[in-house]
Amino acid sequence: MYQEIIKKSEDDFKKAVEYFKEEAGKLRTGRASASLVENLPVDYYGNKTPLKQVASINVPEPRLIVIQPWDTDSLANIEAAIKMSELNLNPNNDGQVIRINIPALNEERREELAKVLNQKAEEARISIRGIREEIWEEIQEMEKAGKITEDDKFQGKERLQEKVDDYNKQVEDIREKKEKEIMTI
Repeated sequence: MYQEIIKKSEDDFKKAVEYFKEEAGKLRTGRASASLVENLPVDYYGNKTPLKQVASINVPEPRLIVIQPWDTDSLANIEAAIKMSELNLNPNNDGQVIRINIPALNEERREELAKVLNQKAEEARISIRGIREEIWEEIQEMEKAGKITEDDKFQGKERLQEKVDDYNKQVEDIREKKEKEIMTI
């Protein structure tokens, strides 16, 4: 019975890992990419909207991103969103488009990116722990209600921890691979 609870939460675990993989993918290493900024939340007529929904994003050169909003009135909001992001980028607004020069990675910038990556990995692990806690509470409730035995409860706890360890390992593997990419380019 506890197996069903663990199984139905499998998607939540996968989403936590997938979200981390997306976040790690946004940490580009010295090369311009639209995915670096496309999901930044921009204040667009009072709503937080992903940048890709309010502007076209082009990469005409390996170290340049050009953002052309559908509505030039949103230029200031786009510029503010970029400046407020964790990306440490300096947008240039010429009144028509925003240009972002991607600096070459120096050692300091690599270390900054590695710190951001580690923060994102910790957020993923916290999310996984939160899912584990919810499942564990459900299993304990089942035992209190007499639906499973105490042995089943502890067996469920072991199975649950195996799942958590597996997903934490996936997060760590992604983190290690990305950190190596950041530090060696």
